[in-house]
Amino acid sequence: MSSSFPTLTCSDVLKFQFSSWYPAFKGVTMKSTVIRPLSREFKEYLLADGIYIPDGSEDVPLTGTVVEDGDDDDDRPRYAFPELDAQIRDAVSEYEAVFPKLNFTSPKDASWMLSTSTPLRCASPADLYILLKSSDFTQHDLALESVFEGCEDASNPPPYELELVLRKWYHVDTSREFRCFVRQGVLLAISQREPNPYDYMLETDYKEKVKGTISSFWEREISGKWPTDDYVFDFLLTRKLDSGHIVDFQPYASKTDALLFTYEELESIRLADKQSLPVFRVVDGSTDFSRIAPKDIHNKVPMEFLSLSAGQNIEEFKKIWEEEIQKACAESDSEEDQ
Repeated sequence: MSSSFPTLTCSDVLKFQFSSWYPAFKGVTMKSTVIRPLSREFKEYLLADGIYIPDGSEDVPLTGTVVEDGDDDDDRPRYAFPELDAQIRDAVSEYEAVFPKLNFTSPKDASWMLSTSTPLRCASPADLYILLKSSDFTQHDLALESVFEGCEDASNPPPYELELVLRKWYHVDTSREFRCFVRQGVLLAISQREPNPYDYMLETDYKEKVKGTISSFWEREISGKWPTDDYVFDFLLTRKLDSGHIVDFQPYASKTDALLFTYEELESIRLADKQSLPVFRVVDGSTDFSRIAPKDIHNKVPMEFLSLSAGQNIEEFKKIWEEEIQKACAESDSEEDQ
């Protein structure tokens, strides 16, 4: 393994699942409800071919489009999770709406399944199920080989229990989201989370304000409290940029996107003069966009595309989906060239 990364074990990875860190940091993150254990049938449902919702889960109209299996509807397995539905409805009642995730990952790649004006906002079990079922991201949490990828002891993984996390939903201004990299107990760097250019982010006063707020928060609320010295955390600033809260924690590992940095750059920063840390980076004229995925690529896919998956297995659906992604990428490149 490259020296750019610390040694990673399965027990290290489990520290990053939501239920492991939420109790210690619940005062500085969004209110959330953790549901575990989940039934074997629920995991089977998430892995099953096709995109459909369990019986009894649609207590209010879906805010997006649900794919029906047409003539093959009677042939597919049928699922119903009345107890889980009730727990989801309780959380929706408490929070007004929820944003779901599993142990580690959220279905952000499926945001186009629901209303684009309120992305990822779930007001019913059906909304939540269709997001999870449509997401490639959350598939990561369903297989041990992906969960413990890169671990030196991955051949002998510890017990792992799938969990469903319901986070209080509210509209997030993505321009105030940042990813922060901590190596050997030092806050090395801060990267703008979404690769959109904003002129005000280039102003010296803005940069110093954001760096100061995040650094102070990290020193006060996270440093010395996280169980290892190597980790990445996502942070959302308040409108006044004077405070914020934790969005998530992730391993300091190659599978965690370094965004506007590379891990080789972060290693060079670690070895350099620490008086100038953290290094703060936003999108500017020097940004290499070839390393960054097109913005909102999933939202470029029309809702009508969902009908193409009816009656097809997951591999056929995936093939069509990848073709649409390639088209969206081409359109994005064309827009940038104009």
